[in-house]
Amino acid sequence: MQDTYYAGVYWSARKESAEECARRAETFFRLLSHCDLIYARWFEQADSVKKALQLQFEPTYDTFVRFFGKRTYKEGKDGFSFSAWTGHKEDGRGGMLMLRCGSAARVVPNNCLLYLPDEGPEVERVLTAQVLAQVMRAMVLAWEPDWGGVISRGYQRLREEPVGFPYTGWLMYFSRRWGEVPPLPAPVRVEPVEDKGTLIVLTPERFTVDDPAHVALADQVRALLDHAGLLKAFNAAASM
Repeated sequence: MQDTYYAGVYWSARKESAEECARRAETFFRLLSHCDLIYARWFEQADSVKKALQLQFEPTYDTFVRFFGKRTYKEGKDGFSFSAWTGHKEDGRGGMLMLRCGSAARVVPNNCLLYLPDEGPEVERVLTAQVLAQVMRAMVLAWEPDWGGVISRGYQRLREEPVGFPYTGWLMYFSRRWGEVPPLPAPVRVEPVEDKGTLIVLTPERFTVDDPAHVALADQVRALLDHAGLLKAFNAAASM
């Protein structure tokens, strides 16, 4: 089975102004640009590839203030919704980003989702634990989320019924606000993200559901996180 992956972070109701969201967005795109060459340029989404390729933008604070001031990118009474792509016309070679921020709504959480390459040489460059740890750090330092991860869609499908939020991923992040990450078995790596929270890397090599040992490790780690009360804290908060 060819597995595909996305990186995402999620945070609960947090009303923020266009200016506050623009500052966070600028930080995120700046940090992301250091992770790999495919994140060096960005385009707004459009109805066609031809039109979108005419909408390249510089991800600066002033740019995002302008974007978030448009009705197109406003989300309900508060909050903003924005999407962009890397301009790679070949399927699976670049990436698309979807962002929802500044909202006080509890039904749909704020989030930042980055769809990762699944074709071409970009896969070998980007889909490594080292690069994806940098991607997760960029997301965490910019958005200060509750949780997130680099998610294997194959594992999601395998565990769709019993496993809900927060998802178990190749990489996982938990804010320190929700508790301490317990000791985890080798080869899992656990490291702090400054004073924000904890990043967990399940395997140094690419996680895949084709490897029974990877699946067993993911199940074991989720059980340990649940036993430590970390997952229950998220579920309790989500039901408030």
